[in-house]
Amino acid sequence: MLLGTQRINAQGHLEVGGCDTVALARRFGTPLYVMDEALLRANCRAYRRAFAERYSDNEVLYAGKAFLCTAMCALLHQEGIGLDVASAGELRTALAAGFPPERVFVHGNFKSRPELEAALAARVRRIIVDSEYELEELAAVAREGGRVADILLRVTPGIDPHTHRLIRTGQEDTKFGIAIQCGQAARVIARALEMPSVRVRGIHFHVGSQLLDLEAHQAAIRIGVDLLARLRADLGFEASELNIGGGLGIRYLPSHEPPSISSYADRVVGTLDAALARHGLPRPRLLQEPGRSIVGEAGLTLYTVGPVKEIPGVRTHVAVDGGLSDNPRPALYEARYEVIIANKAAHPADRVVTVSGKHCETDTLFADVSVAAGIAPGDVLAVQSTGAYNYSMASNYNRFAHPAVVLVNDGQADVIVERQTVDDLVRQDVVPDRLRIQ
Repeated sequence: MLLGTQRINAQGHLEVGGCDTVALARRFGTPLYVMDEALLRANCRAYRRAFAERYSDNEVLYAGKAFLCTAMCALLHQEGIGLDVASAGELRTALAAGFPPERVFVHGNFKSRPELEAALAARVRRIIVDSEYELEELAAVAREGGRVADILLRVTPGIDPHTHRLIRTGQEDTKFGIAIQCGQAARVIARALEMPSVRVRGIHFHVGSQLLDLEAHQAAIRIGVDLLARLRADLGFEASELNIGGGLGIRYLPSHEPPSISSYADRVVGTLDAALARHGLPRPRLLQEPGRSIVGEAGLTLYTVGPVKEIPGVRTHVAVDGGLSDNPRPALYEARYEVIIANKAAHPADRVVTVSGKHCETDTLFADVSVAAGIAPGDVLAVQSTGAYNYSMASNYNRFAHPAVVLVNDGQADVIVERQTVDDLVRQDVVPDRLRIQ
């Protein structure tokens, strides 16, 4: 499974962005996150084109939680994509990159008062209110600062999508948003409309991540439009914006067949227009927040192979120089990946092994994967589709340093996140005088 600009070059090595991955591993070290700039840009353009052709009043926002750094912010700005942030750190990253705050939307199920103050001070475009408590808090912060906060209310449509239980977010029993089915959403929106220091622009919902079919999206759109119709009938409020979140899945394995961005746009716009027509509602501004489907397949991770331990008749264990700290998804979600021996990419993958990390855990990364039969210490293992939720969820477990991130394009490789050092890991440690070792 070759993605984006990947190919097997004349040396039989895996290449991406015109760069030999074996040479990248030698130059920058491993573990190493590699991002395919051409594929990132192509995905951004595919989203903009697909929706512009079908729904003129729309805006694509990138979900920063998937992968964010200042260079990514700069690339998004060049491609005309807005940004959804979900923490003070993500907002600071956007502002440090010079990303226009009027194209930033702020999320989070618990935004602290300092975070709300920072969002208002930055004059972000929208704050997506996640609870009645937060509505009251934001209204107070805005009032004290002499501001009016433009908001969307995040609602939960009560949809249970077909994805891993830990990445479902649109069902009624969730920490996110305000439930529609029990009447809470309508009540909180009515309360918000009475507040002089907030201005309600519309609603937001998100049903889950890594969705490989579109039924959940369509059902949520119908429920969301039903709510908009009730708000107009009961409160005289006509929403000007509808944010449908993100969640479109990607190919982690050859068997995965996610909808194309074009077919996704067809179904979303068709469903939305039909629902609006049924209620006699005008088209609101359509917003969405893809993350994984922009960045996921554009990333790969390179490791160096260490010990290869064969237990006759049982299993072959392959250790690599990373693990749980740079890819927690297998442990969290039982996620599966496609792997390639980068320096033997032309060889048939006819040996089944289990790849584990080097942490003090049974950190199985890739169980029962097929690799080239000659796998040996020193080989470079390339893991596909690691652009989303790998760098962004990395940890310092066992005091491992975070890998570097390299952006490749047309034969050029640029570091966009420097590798942490072991000195970085102890820089913020403090030893009280009474504990100092003499």
